[in-house]
Formats: sequence, C-alpha cells, structure tokens
Amino acid sequence: MAKLLLVEDNEDLAATIEAELILERHTVDVFHNGLDGLEALRATEYDIVILDWELPGLQGVEILAKFRESGGVTPVIMLTGKAEISDKVTGLDLGADDYLTKPFNSRELAARIRTLLRRPAQVRSNTVEHNGIVLDPASFSAIKDGVAVRLQPRDFALLEFFMRHPGEVFDVDALMDRVWKLDSDCSPPAVRMAITRIRKAIDKEGEESVIENLPRVGYRLRK
Repeated sequence: MAKLLLVEDNEDLAATIEAELILERHTVDVFHNGLDGLEALRATEYDIVILDWELPGLQGVEILAKFRESGGVTPVIMLTGKAEISDKVTGLDLGADDYLTKPFNSRELAARIRTLLRRPAQVRSNTVEHNGIVLDPASFSAIKDGVAVRLQPRDFALLEFFMRHPGEVFDVDALMDRVWKLDSDCSPPAVRMAITRIRKAIDKEGEESVIENLPRVGYRLRK
C-alpha cells in the first residue's frame, strides 16, 4: 500500500481512479482544485502524485513546477487531454515522471504506479514508523518495540491508515470510507472490532492505547 495524492477536477473520473487504486490497497487523498492540491502536497509526504494538467485555481503543470523548484522528489504522473508532443515535452521537462493522455483505462494508471513504486532510486521506502511501531506493507509485517506482531489484513490496513495520518481524528463512517470503501462486509461494528484487535496486539499493559477514542468525535493515533 502506498500513499497517493490525486488532483483531478473531473469528479467522476477522480472517483473511478480512486476506486481502482483502493483495490490496489493504496491510500488516496483526492482534491479537485489545484490550490488545494498544492497545499496538500506541501503538508503531506506522498509516495506518488497524480496531477491533471487543467485544474481550477492552479494548473497541474504549475503545481509540478513549484514542487520541483522546492526540492520535491516524489514521482509525479501527469494526466491530460493534450495529445501534442510539445505539451508532453513541457511536462517531462518540468519534472514529470510519467504521462497519460485522456481517455485512459484506470488499470493502466495502476500499472504505471506499480512501475514507479519499483524504482528504488526515486521512491523512498514505504515502511511506516510511529512510536516504536513499524509497518512494512510490502512484506505485510508489523513490529512493536522490536517484537513481531500478527495482524489481520483488515486490521493492518486500518493501523497503516492511522499511522499515515497521525493525530488526525476520524469517525467510524470516515474510516469505512477511507480504508474499506469497497469492502461489502464493512460495518461500524466491524471497524470497532478491528480497533479492539489492534489495541490487544499493540498496546502494552498499563500504557495508554495507541489508538485514542474521543467520545462522540472519533478515533486518532496517539502522538
């Protein structure tokens, strides 16, 4: 699972892409405005960035230029309806790593992402660490304070999501939508049971739980 940023103003297309990438077990932050996308890119570390060329507020190619000028090295895939070679050259010269011309199949985008994630020289380790917890999605391994921990797939995905959003609060509905959107068996009780299992696997006796419950608000990873 990788953490991806998708900035696409066509909401139907964005939803289609997001659904495909969730099937690939990725976490996807979606924005439909260039300014919002740039703000997210500056505030959060992503494994892959997917930018539409034509965006309200700020064009994707402008976001790319600002990101590269600031030293950003995260791989970027550009999406565009522009088929001219000169436009592709412009995007690549500004630092795009790949380019897809609309219309395209979302599975092709997923394949391009897998290819970029296999490039160790350009992609940082996808291992997630927080307060002694280390998750490696590639090997599906979890370690707490040097000791291996066994987690069910659903619990692993939930804990990874929390670790990629430390300190952020999510209610049960948000967790269902962001982590298991396409899981037909997901329900509020299932989310709460997953949190209980994570606590049993990760928490140490006498310590505060790694996942904090804020009554009538939601849950968050304790900083």
